[in-house]
Amino acid sequence: MTSFNPTVTTSTNRSPWERRLDFDAIAPGFAKAMAALDHAAVAQADRAELSPSLRELVRLRASQLNGCAYCVDMHAKDARACGDHDERIDALPAWREAPFYSPAEAAALELAEAITLCAEGHVPESVWMSAAQWFSPIELSALVCLVTTVNAWNRIGVSTRAWLPGTYER
Repeated sequence: MTSFNPTVTTSTNRSPWERRLDFDAIAPGFAKAMAALDHAAVAQADRAELSPSLRELVRLRASQLNGCAYCVDMHAKDARACGDHDERIDALPAWREAPFYSPAEAAALELAEAITLCAEGHVPESVWMSAAQWFSPIELSALVCLVTTVNAWNRIGVSTRAWLPGTYER
């Protein structure tokens, strides 16, 4: 058992918006490794020449599914900053019913959802093959890298509330 640490909030009456753990201060080595992983995913997306819009859409959709309010806020802001339209960002939770996404984007979103929810049924072959119709192997690898990385960030954010919604600035 360790001694009391003021960087960990232990109140049972904690607001849902209150930080549970100052993750960056408590686990700086891991936080730095996560940042490096994120940079590697972005570098792979650069190498694959994935559009900034698609990058943000798949990261935003994964963050929505995981319920990470900070990451939803971040990736919505980043999507807008790269020129994506509000209607596409706002309709993302219902992307299957919305006319705002290309067939390639729909395949990428479906793949992002399958990766994010892989415990529910793995990534179905049909989902992978649909994405493979639109994306080259390097592009597929970039999508996997982006979605995997944002899922890791989401799990840290949801469990620790280390980063508060609304505090992200580009």
